[in-house]
Parts: sequence; structure tokens; C-alpha cells
Amino acid sequence: MSRASCALILGMGGILAVYQSFPAFSQSRTSEPAGLDILITANRSPTSIQRTGSAITVIRSDEIQKTHSGSLVDALRFVPGLDITETGGPGASTSVRIRGTNPGQLLVLVDGVRINDASSANGEADFGGIPGGLIERIEVLRGPQSALYGSDAMGGVINIITRRGRGPFKAFGQVEGGSYGTLSGNAGAYGQQGAWSYSFAGSGFRNDGFSRYGHRVARLKAGAPYEKDGTETLGGFGRVGFDAREGFRFEAGGMITFHRAEYDAAFGAFPDTPSASNRRFFSAFAKAELDTLENKLTHALTLTASRTDRMFRDTSITAASNPNVATWRHTDFTGDRFAAEYQGTYRLERYGSMIFGTKAEREIAVTFNQSIIPLGARTKSLGGNQTTLSAFGLWQVPVTERLDVSLGGRLDHVTDVDTFLTWRATGAYRITETGTKLRASLGTGGKAPTLYQRFGGYQGSVALQAEHNLGGDIGIDQEFLDGRVRISATGFWIRSRDLINFQTSPTCLANALQAFGCYVNVARAESIGLELEGTAQLWTGLLQLRGAYTYLQAKDLTTNRTLARRPESVGKIGLAITPFANWSFEPSVTLVSKRFSGANETQRLAPYARFDMLASYKPTEQVELYIRGENLNNARYHEVWNYGTTGRAFYAGMKTTW
Repeated sequence: MSRASCALILGMGGILAVYQSFPAFSQSRTSEPAGLDILITANRSPTSIQRTGSAITVIRSDEIQKTHSGSLVDALRFVPGLDITETGGPGASTSVRIRGTNPGQLLVLVDGVRINDASSANGEADFGGIPGGLIERIEVLRGPQSALYGSDAMGGVINIITRRGRGPFKAFGQVEGGSYGTLSGNAGAYGQQGAWSYSFAGSGFRNDGFSRYGHRVARLKAGAPYEKDGTETLGGFGRVGFDAREGFRFEAGGMITFHRAEYDAAFGAFPDTPSASNRRFFSAFAKAELDTLENKLTHALTLTASRTDRMFRDTSITAASNPNVATWRHTDFTGDRFAAEYQGTYRLERYGSMIFGTKAEREIAVTFNQSIIPLGARTKSLGGNQTTLSAFGLWQVPVTERLDVSLGGRLDHVTDVDTFLTWRATGAYRITETGTKLRASLGTGGKAPTLYQRFGGYQGSVALQAEHNLGGDIGIDQEFLDGRVRISATGFWIRSRDLINFQTSPTCLANALQAFGCYVNVARAESIGLELEGTAQLWTGLLQLRGAYTYLQAKDLTTNRTLARRPESVGKIGLAITPFANWSFEPSVTLVSKRFSGANETQRLAPYARFDMLASYKPTEQVELYIRGENLNNARYHEVWNYGTTGRAFYAGMKTTW
């Protein structure tokens, strides 16, 4: 066992030792702290954050609405442990990494529906087309969570929860416009009528954008001017629930988004190309719950389905060609997921609760290629499917009124691929007299190979096994000055093995299609780091401080080089200033250290600092006017080699409720 593993286990033992050594702590009757925050993701059921041993951050709807209306990921940038890269501004292909793991090792849910793309190479979710105006809150759970959620949750889980109906009828709307020809809006309504609840909303976003390739990249200015790459997004969702307070509940909902984005090939003699993609996402769910045994045992059956369609129209020009003659190729990806899951929750009173269940999920991926110029036939390049059968269990037990422990495990069987077992343990110890919570978690993760890795044309390799990792964290949540100051600190470690890479190998097939390599389980990686976040009421009602910081060392253990696009330090700090009634000013600064856009520490990206500002005014309780400035210091920075980012930009908008 590595030293990092030993340290985590000893840290967990230290928390238990505190409990055993101080009987006054373990035996005294203490009340729950006021203002409990209830989470769903951390333990697959409603649990107060004060009793959760996992590292989790909640982003609420008002925080989401303060960020760029065309990019959900901007709301995630205040979450420690997350690294985000956009390939050329809002609407572009976007990758999110958690604690140094790969984008495909992050599970993303929308209302419990897994949206990771079944047809993509590494199975990652695309955040580029998810409209932020539809979201009630986001829960970000960090660390290996496969014991709870199965494949793809090696690094953590992002659970996007849309609005649901509560109370009397209420409607909302927002409109915004600004730089780069941006125009966006969203509107919806929700409420409750007797046993029925409802929620419906829609949103739209468009902008002219800037060139994804080369925009504000000084070393590429000789090739300017570059053509603009715009974006259009439409989205809508609805959910309806029934609860007569008689032990039976039912809920169903769905989401649909259409997303068009222009992009550049970003390679070759003419990298600024008029290429475009169209993406469509559909999801639906239905969930029924039944309480039995005098409400001690709850049964829940959930059916989910989703489809991701991606259509790429690639245009390129080679140096040998006449600039007016291009190649034009169509590539279509379709990924489907269908799942049925049963979950039982048995409440054991003083012995906590037991969650148990089973799940069957079917993944299907199909890919077609066609050359338009020169004209060629439409050919099927990928066609595959796989079924995963799972069984899981989680025991949450309050050892004392101060100490909560959870133990969980899961068995996943991927037909014709692999069977892997994962587990997780957490502990949370509260010292209410000092406003302290000590927490720790340790667990394993697993990820089945994607359909693209198994069947994807010349790159496919059927003989693949699941990826695995072991990781944990130790943290403290501390309150000062009667809750006016809150600070969280978490140290974490993740070690991964059997990672799937594309390279030459003796296991590749002996034919021309795999002469240059295939996918194999060969890579190893390790991430070690520190996460800090906190808020402080510096002047009650006037001045609030908020900050987040991540220190990360992410290494490829086969080369001992830093993994691509993982900065060592990322920090964000913001103020909320309310000098007058109904007025608010929120300046913020983002700081990112150097990092490497390419593998083996190539394509070094310089560190940068970016300054943003939001100013808002509420003339009435129902109306809010605001102005948002982005990159006001006009910093020249890049998240991906040769891809542009916003310059100084301004946006104005209005939000209303009635």
C-alpha cells in the first residue's frame, strides 16, 4: 500500500480516535445545526451536508444566472478541483476534468439521466450545449464514486438538477445582449396544484462569436483576419410530478437541446476553416416511488433514455490545393442509452439506513462517414453496443450524534468486456461547539471501455478491460464568528491504472488498419492536491468575500511528465458589495498558473489573471437589471493551444419574476 493510502487511512483512524478518546463528544446530546443543506448526489438519497463525509459543492440557480448565459461551465469555475477548457469560447467543445482525471472519467447527470456521450471516443459529456437558464442547482461530488454510480464516476459526479414545481404558480424570464453579437433569453413557469406539480422552461442563445482559431493569439496574428465562428442554442425541458401524500409518488420529465456551432480545423496550411457542427440531445425519465412497512421501506423504479446526435461538416484546404478548392467531409455520431434502475431505501432508525438496488443499462453507438468533395459513398465506420448489469448497496449509519459513517459497494458486469467491483467509505465528525466538521472518504473507481475504443474502425480493439483507480481525501469544514466565516480545506489523492491509450502494441491486430496502433490498457497516472473554498461576511449586509483555490500535481506515471491541460494552481476570488439598497457590485479575479496544452509537457501556456465585474440594480422585488463585464483587463490567455478566448466584453440584461 502506498504512503498516500496509509496517510488517508490513518487520518480516518484519527477521526475515530477523537470520537473514542472524548466521551463527552460521543455521548452528549446535541441538536442538528440550523439551516441544513440537503443533498441528493452524495449518498443517492436526501442527506444533510452536515452529515456527509464526501467533498461536495452546491451551485445554486442565482449563482448560475450571474455567469455567461451561453455557457454552463462558467458557473463551475468557482468549484475547487475542477479544470475547464473551452476550444474557442462559448458554444465550443468543452472538457471538464476533476482532480486531474480525464474528462471521460467524470459522470454527468441531468435529473438522474446519464448524459455522457455513448458515441464519443472517451465517453465524456459535452457541456457546450446545455442551457444554464433551465437549472435549479448543480451538485459537484469529488473523488471516486463508482461504488454509487458505476462506470464513468472515477473522478467524481456532476448532477445537474432542473427546476421543479413547488408552491403557487410562478413565472420567470431573462433577456441579455452584448459583445460579439450576443443575444440570449430564457423563460418558464412552475408551481403546484393539489397533488400535481409542474415545471416548464425554454431558453435560447446566439452569438456571432470570434474565430476559434487564432483569435488574440499574438504569434498567429500574421494570418489574420480570421473569420468569426458563431453559435446558436435552443433548449427546453418539462417535468410533472404527482404526490397525494399517501405513500405513492410519480414524476416524469424530459429535456431537448439543439446546438449549432461553427469551428476551425486548427491544423494544416489553412487552419481557419468554415466548418460547422450540429448537436442534438434528447433525454427523458420516469420515476415511481412507493412507501411500505409504515414508511420504513421505500421502493423506487426509474426508467431513463437519452440520445446524442453529433453531425460534423469538416472543411479543409491543403497547401497543395488551390485555396478555392476544399475537401468537404460529413461525420455523423449517434449515441443512445436506455436504463432501468430499482433502488430500495430501508430506514433502520438508530442504525441508519440501507440503500440497495440493481440497474441494467444498454449503450448503442453508430458512426457514418461520407466525403462530399471529392464525392464518396456514405460508409458505416462504427456500430456497436454493450449492456451493463449492476448491483449496489450503501449503509449510512450514525455511530453517534456526532459521527456519521457510510460504507458502500457495487458490482458492474459489462457483457463481453469485464466485471469489476468498487467500494467507498466515508466519515463525518461534527464538533458543534466549535462549528467544526472533520470528514474523510476513501474509495475505488472503474470505467468500462467506450464503444468507440472497442469497435471504432481501424482504432478499435475489442479485447479491452475496465480502467481502475483508488483515491481518497481528508478535509475540514470550519465556521467562525457565528457562521459569518466558513472555510473548507481538502487534501486528496488519486492513483489510476489500466488507463486506455492509443499506441502501437503487440496486441494490435495484424492488418493494415491497425498498423499504426490500437487502444490498449497501459497507462498509469497519479493526482495529488489541495482544495480550498470559503466565504466571509466582512461587513454584514455590505461586503462579502468568496474564494476557491486548487493546487494539483497530476503526473503520467509512465513518463513522470505533467498531464496535459492540468494547471498546478487555479484560484478565483470575488467580492459582493451592496453599498446601497437594491444595488450590488460583484468584482472577481481568476488566476491560473502555467500548464501544458500538449502531452509530454509540450505547448506551454503562460499563466494569466482575468478580471470580471457584475453590477445589478433591483428597482422592484420582481425586476433586476444588470451589466456584466468580462476580461476587463483584456488579458491575452488561452485554455487550448492556438484557440482564442474572449477579449474585453460587456453584456446587459434584465431578469423578472411574477
